[in-house]
Amino acid sequence: MARERRRAYAEQEYWGRPIPGWGSDRPWLVILGLAPAAHGGNRTGRIFTGDRSGDWLFGALHRAGLATQPESVHSGDGQQLIGARMIAAVRCAPPANKPTPVERDTCAPWLDAELAFVRPHVRVILALGAFAWDAASAALGRAGAGLPRPRRGFAHGAEFGVRWSGPDGIDPVTVLGCYHPSQQNTFTGKLTEPMLDAVLARAGELGRARG
Repeated sequence: MARERRRAYAEQEYWGRPIPGWGSDRPWLVILGLAPAAHGGNRTGRIFTGDRSGDWLFGALHRAGLATQPESVHSGDGQQLIGARMIAAVRCAPPANKPTPVERDTCAPWLDAELAFVRPHVRVILALGAFAWDAASAALGRAGAGLPRPRRGFAHGAEFGVRWSGPDGIDPVTVLGCYHPSQQNTFTGKLTEPMLDAVLARAGELGRARG
């Protein structure tokens, strides 16, 4: 994907490698996305940076006080997340932006490791889309968190709580669903700015309630 550059970025050197998570080392909020966009994170080296989905997401995060700037165009632009961390379920840009189950499962150990790193601080996992919702559920299951039965399906605004045990005790964590801020959703009105703002406000309520 890094070799097939868009004309607008023809002179730029693409990152073209797996994308690490970024943001706070002690986040109360984890934002779990799908995968780096071919000409977004795959180009800039930072998920949601330099693409239209990121424009929507960073605008909302800035309004919610979770980002220092309302947009992020490249990895050295000074953008910082406040109490939040972004992670991709799949670390490399997939063909047609549609990761396969094999890609998801191959990247799962890295998702597990990063969630374990921030586990003592996390109170909310915001899953952007059904793929991220399923990845979050699977990761929590592998970590020994007690998932609700029957399993909760993805919907915008859906949520479920787990008790996530670790070496420092047992912490309550809520998984919160949100439509992915893709152009397919934002251009059609399936996801609007007030809807995204409301989900982030709910995340803030949950984070404050759980200390």
